[in-house]
Amino acid sequence: MKSPLQAHKNTSKLLKYILIGVFYLYNLPNAKAVIPYIYQPNPKELKNTGINIAKNAEQLLKMGANKEAIRLAKLAISIEPNDYRIWSILGEAQRRDRLLDQAKVSLKKAKELSPQNSSLWFAQASLALQQKDPNTAEKLLKQGLALDPNNPIAYFQLGNARIMQFKPKLALNAFKKATAIQPKFWEALNNQGIVLFEIGNKKQAINTWRNVLKIKENAEPMLALAAALNHVEPGNKKVIELAKEALAKNPNYISSTYQKEQLWGVKLREATRKLLKKPILAEAVKKALANSDVK
Repeated sequence: MKSPLQAHKNTSKLLKYILIGVFYLYNLPNAKAVIPYIYQPNPKELKNTGINIAKNAEQLLKMGANKEAIRLAKLAISIEPNDYRIWSILGEAQRRDRLLDQAKVSLKKAKELSPQNSSLWFAQASLALQQKDPNTAEKLLKQGLALDPNNPIAYFQLGNARIMQFKPKLALNAFKKATAIQPKFWEALNNQGIVLFEIGNKKQAINTWRNVLKIKENAEPMLALAAALNHVEPGNKKVIELAKEALAKNPNYISSTYQKEQLWGVKLREATRKLLKKPILAEAVKKALANSDVK
């Protein structure tokens, strides 16, 4: 990866030329009045400098250095304010740093510069979901899907919005569209299980989570499957093993609040609560509570 300092390479070079020029001009013999020559970069050079800085901001964003990415993106915008990509990078960095109102402004500016770019509609929708505004997210997703009708992530987000709107059947349809486009999209398949369990189709939910675990051994489908098995097949030997493994992988799932943030419904949260009350899981629960980030 390029060092973030390289983003300033061109700018630093220009400043160097200016300083050298001024030094020599002021040290000329018998110089009386000196008008220093200042190098004026052309628009193309400035644009390239801004884009290079933005690329480094994007790299920092991938590394999770959100605050540093924000600073570099703002610098890039001060040089090249009319590139939607830079505004998009700034908006995403602000979103990840939970500066949601600022991110909203940045993404709106990006979309104004490139209104036919579906990814910007989807980015705005993701922000709306983070702000607990599923109605706005739904509208943005539909407009984005009109531009890019085969985007599985957009259908996944639409399904999440539908869950938040308490429209489980519409949510299920959206998740199914996501997996029809991308069959191994385990997050969308997992959320199908969440909806199925909530609407009372528990056996299908169990089969769905089993299929998820064939794709991805993730804590969420593990614990959900354990809770569902315990609910419909009390005494199932796999329940305890799955629950322990899930809590070890991600102790945050010990929290009902965290489960709710992951869009678990009331029935699944209650089934999980009953599972975790089992004495045989007491030690695993204790460890999860100690290691959880959710307090």
